[in-house]
Parts: sequence; C-alpha cells; structure tokens
Amino acid sequence: MLAGLAAGTALSALPRRAHAQDVTLRWWSPQGAPAQAEAYKFQIAAFEALNPGIKVVFETTSDEGYAPQLAAAFASGEVPDLVTHLPSFSVQTYYSNGLIEPFDDVINAIGADDYYPGANDVFKTADGKYCGTGIGNTAANMLWLRRDLMEAAGVAAAPKTWDELRAACQAMQKDGIFGAPLPYGQNSMTSLIFIGFIHGAGGQVFTPDLQVAIDSEQTRAALEFYKSMRELCPPGATNYSWGESLTAFVSGATATGIYAGRVLANVVAQNPGIADHVTCTTYPTISADVAPWTFNDFPSVFIPAQSKNKDAAKAFAAFLFDPEGYIKQLHAAPGHVLPVLKSINENPAYQDNDIIKKYPAEVDLMSGAAAGGFNLGYESSAHASNDRAGEVIASNAIADLVQRVVLNGDDVNAALGDCAKAIDAIMKA
Repeated sequence: MLAGLAAGTALSALPRRAHAQDVTLRWWSPQGAPAQAEAYKFQIAAFEALNPGIKVVFETTSDEGYAPQLAAAFASGEVPDLVTHLPSFSVQTYYSNGLIEPFDDVINAIGADDYYPGANDVFKTADGKYCGTGIGNTAANMLWLRRDLMEAAGVAAAPKTWDELRAACQAMQKDGIFGAPLPYGQNSMTSLIFIGFIHGAGGQVFTPDLQVAIDSEQTRAALEFYKSMRELCPPGATNYSWGESLTAFVSGATATGIYAGRVLANVVAQNPGIADHVTCTTYPTISADVAPWTFNDFPSVFIPAQSKNKDAAKAFAAFLFDPEGYIKQLHAAPGHVLPVLKSINENPAYQDNDIIKKYPAEVDLMSGAAAGGFNLGYESSAHASNDRAGEVIASNAIADLVQRVVLNGDDVNAALGDCAKAIDAIMKA
C-alpha cells in the first residue's frame, strides 16, 4: 500500500499498489524557477514522508524544448511518470495519440466539485474521459503598464483598442525605453501571442467545427497592426520568446509588457523601484466592439501511459493539490499560476502573501480573465476540442507567417495562403 497516503482525504479513493517499495517517480516540468523548485522540494519531501517506499525525482524541461524531449521519451519508452505545466492543447494531442493515461480517478480523488465550474472542460477528450487536469490557470497575454511612464507621457488611461495602444507606446517610447516587447521570433510565443491578436481582430484560426479559418480579413488586420508595432519594440524582439519579453518589461527596457502574473514577483524582486507603478489590464482589441480574448494555456498535470508506476504517480499527482504544498507552489509565483480549486482561493493561507496583498486588483483581474480564457485547443466555448493544436504550434506555421509578412515583407496573401495550407495539412495528417 501507499503508506500513510493522506488518510481521511479523498486521496484514499485512488487505486493502491499491494507493494510500493523502491519506486522512483520522475516528475518533469518546464517551470523550475528557484522559488518554485523550493516548493516542489517541500511537496516531494512531504509525499515521501507519507510513502516511505517511494522516491520522487524532479527534472526540468523548457518551454520551447519540451516537445522534442517528450517525443524522444515516448519513442524510447523511458518516460517520466508525471508531467506538469504543459499547455492543455499539448496534452490533448498526446492523448489522441494514445500516449496519455486517463486522469478521471485523480480528478475525483482531488475532489471534482472543488474545481471552478468548467475548469476541466479543456481536458475533456473525444472518448468522454479526461486527459489531465489543470495545476493552475494563467492569463498569459495581459497588457502590463507603467503608471509613471503613462503620466509623464500624458497617457490618461489604459488603452482599450489597438490604436490607443500604439499611440500610448509611441508617446512613451523615449529616453532609451521602447514601447512594447512583442515577440517576432520563430517560436511558440510568437505563434501563441499572435493567435491572441487574430482573436483581438474578431477572427479565429479554426471554425467551431475545426475547419481552417486563418486566411481572413481579421488575420490581415492583425498582421497589419503587428507590423506597425515592430518599430516600437527593441531590435532584439526579432528573436524574443517568453523569457526575453518578460525581462524587457521587468528591467524597464519597455513601457508596456505582455505576459502573465510572474511580472509582479519579478518586478518586486528585480526592479523594486517601479513596483508601485506597475499594473495590468486585458489586452486591447481592434475596436470596442471586439471583446478581449485571454490566452490561458491551462498549465496541466498528466501521466504518460507508458509509466511503469501509474498508481504511485496518480497518488502523487493528487497529493500536489494538498493545501499546504499547493499553496507553497502557487506562492512561488504569486499571481502567475492561479488556483483551480475554490477551497484554495478561499484559504486564508493562500491570501496571506505579500504580492497578492500588494496587487489585489491585478490578481483579481487576472483570475477572472484566466477563468474565462481560451487557447488554440479551445478557441471558444463553441469550438470543439482541437487535439492537433499542439502540432500546429510546434510546426511554427503561425510564427513563420508573422516573420514572412512583418520582417521579410512578403506578400500577405501568399504568406497567409501558405500558412493555411500548412495548418490544413497538419489537421488532415
């Protein structure tokens, strides 16, 4: 048996091995910043203390490198036993290829009724099961602002439309500070962020029944705006991914930012001189008629089907939501990964955090935006779940579209046509 496994909690409902001696669980995650690693160490130690026959080893992947690393692991059969913090659309892709263990019993052990309504919808699969669950929510494309720079430049209010955003960035771009840190690199950030701009123009990449719809006037408008912003971004934005974009705003190199809530903790720790001036809002859209579209990658927890330690992995997956350890994990990046369980958000221990106390309005805004957020695997509540979304992102077809039109000056019709064909080929493969 899994000795001492949170007796008296829902975890007791999980299947248990008859003997769980000398089991080593490998846990992979691209989220391994020092504060997060400390929280993981606490969770591992607490679980191991309750389960003396089990050892957990944490191994860091990367945001851009997890796909080839997992592909190699699946091909060799040497898989991790648990993976966290990958976007939901990747998990759907792996599940559709038979690589992921159903997660229903873990969700039930955690407490299905404790989740926010609809929190697991994005993990519902075509066969009616769940391929994983969320370890948190993120509002990944918030617009970050500096009130001090806005005041100095005469920008009276947070921009709500693209024209207002460009004008604000133009007004604040001076004295060595650029307007924005938008990504233009051949990477997933460019693809994922630009999808937000397509929706910000009122468009979509797929129709609700998953026909390719990227070749549209809305995408053309998004490309035109994105191109107009290039001169307001640092020269290095040509190669920006998540880390570079985050650092640009936190360091004070740009007047606005586009990122999730990690901005708050990083500003306080790395650039406290601007901490009292930082705020956020949902990212502007082409006009007031188009509602904001928040990109939530639904950071996940899942178990590879090839794991040789599934029962122990399921027990540890559920234990990650034990309040003391889960709150430590959330507090490692407060405001960045937001709780998926109602009981945690209401827990005084979760609310008792300096960042959450300092920025209550920003955290509340991100929580609401993330809860109503979407991603390419779940573009809207009307869309079918897209289990090929991970492959579309990994192909860099959308990032290539941005680079061709914005950086190379290629014909927009030709570039869009090629992009649509590339995505259609992935969907039909």
